[in-house]
Amino acid sequence: MQKQLFTLLFILGFISIGWAQDTGEEDDIGTETVTVTKAYTPTISDAFKIKSLPNLNDSIVLQKKKIEYSIFSVPVASTFTPTKGTASKVKKTAPPVLYNSYASAGGGNPANLMAKFYTSRTIDRESGYTIGLGHNSSRADIAGVELNNFYSNSELEASYSKRERDVNWGADIGVQHQLYNWYGTPAGFFDDPPTGVTLNNVDTRQNYFMGEVGAHINVEDSFFKSAELQYRRFWDAVKSGENRVIFKPEFQFPVADEMFGLKFNVDYVNGSFANASLNDTDNETGINYSNLQVSVNPSLRMLRDDLTLNLGVNFVYGLDGERSENNFYFYPAVTASYRLLDQFAIAYGGIEGELMQNSYYDFVQENPYVSPTLTIVPTDKQYDAYLGLRGQLLPNLSYNVKGSYKAENRKALFKLNPNNTFRNDDKAYNLGNSFELFTIDGFTLGDDVKTFAVFAELNIDVNRNFTLGVNAEYFNYSTETNNPAWNLPDVTGSMFLDYQIGEKWYAGANLFYVGQRSDFSTTALPDTFSVDFPATVIELESYFDLNAHLGYRVNDQLSVFVKGANLANNNYQRWANFQVQGLQVLGGLTYKFDF
Repeated sequence: MQKQLFTLLFILGFISIGWAQDTGEEDDIGTETVTVTKAYTPTISDAFKIKSLPNLNDSIVLQKKKIEYSIFSVPVASTFTPTKGTASKVKKTAPPVLYNSYASAGGGNPANLMAKFYTSRTIDRESGYTIGLGHNSSRADIAGVELNNFYSNSELEASYSKRERDVNWGADIGVQHQLYNWYGTPAGFFDDPPTGVTLNNVDTRQNYFMGEVGAHINVEDSFFKSAELQYRRFWDAVKSGENRVIFKPEFQFPVADEMFGLKFNVDYVNGSFANASLNDTDNETGINYSNLQVSVNPSLRMLRDDLTLNLGVNFVYGLDGERSENNFYFYPAVTASYRLLDQFAIAYGGIEGELMQNSYYDFVQENPYVSPTLTIVPTDKQYDAYLGLRGQLLPNLSYNVKGSYKAENRKALFKLNPNNTFRNDDKAYNLGNSFELFTIDGFTLGDDVKTFAVFAELNIDVNRNFTLGVNAEYFNYSTETNNPAWNLPDVTGSMFLDYQIGEKWYAGANLFYVGQRSDFSTTALPDTFSVDFPATVIELESYFDLNAHLGYRVNDQLSVFVKGANLANNNYQRWANFQVQGLQVLGGLTYKFDF
């Protein structure tokens, strides 16, 4: 730009001179000063670089000596023969050999016998069946017991199942025989026997028989999810009998992002006893009972990130066919769980209720020394509210703590039958050596009981070969009659452990503890209400029972074992006047095979 400006000024000056010459004028135009300014633009010249190989001007220069190389090859014989590479093989552990059947048998003191058989076979890829047989008996005499006290329990079960693409169904059948004796007469009963009662003419043997059939079906990808149907016949040696039918269908429907469930339950039980209650000195009429329940349980299941909530109710219609009474019941059915700290702490709780169907069969399984003279009606469990916390403190340490409070009307409580020597029944269960269900006035079953309970449990899995668990529960009862909750303990507890000792040996143990209980004995009198019978309260002491087993696997199919029961040899009473066997040791063999 500066050069262009200079050029322009030069041209203008030249033109002015020419123009002045053309006019012939020689006027003095004066002097002008033109200043051309140029911006400072410094530059850096290339620096002088030292040559990497400078010239040497020494007078003496060493010259490199030229070296010539040559190779002298000598053939060498080689015996090396390369082989093809192969992949390294991973050592595989042989899979365990599985057998579809096993048989086990054993015997020990005092005259105890045990036998088991089980097989599971497939017919084709979709169906198969199982068969199981079990027997346990003892013919020993308990120290201090004058009557026969042997028992036996045998059962056979079989089932068939079939699985198709979206449906699986099955059927099962079972039969059972149980034999017990009403041996629990009061101490010294035969020292001063009542009129006509001697050891020679007392028959205390009772036989129970059961047969049942059932079927079930489960459906996938359908509103109809499942259904169960069961029929059971139960009877004994003194002309008592019971029938029970249960039908349970279930449906599920998606509602938005939730799941709506609908469960139905039809439960019918009816039966009869040929003998009257032992609160009557005359055995003139028997006892009949018939109870029908029809229930509907709608529920809505809601799943959130850490919350699972089930909102439901239970509507029940109950019909007492013998008394021609019917009622409608409404029960809550709400449960929830919330994950507080991942697997470390999960809070859970709920409030539920139900109309519990009672049956002769269920009472016998709980107490086989009941008399065949029971008054059976359902128990109205109004609510069972509970709140708990469970989780894993460590990967191998889990816990569970729960508190609950429940209210039950007509709760079935076992108590001793009165000593009724006025009766001459076919079996001698009338000597204060059997149990009935507690009645308030001789007719109204059970007592209204409210129960507060606290439960705690701890499980430890040291490794896959050693597990240990312990639990305890405390109960506090409040009854409508202000009586004790008959034959219910205030504390229960248990502990178990299993230990796999190497590949051959295995062992285990369990300990049960039952706290104090209360019962009372009465004596029947003619023309007297049962509430006015002379009564004596019985306090049953707490007890514990220690059991253990040890086994050795001879090979994959054969193993031997030894079991010990009541290792502390405690002569405790599970029920009033019914002492148990002392120390028992049983040994046997177990054999696995394909059948």
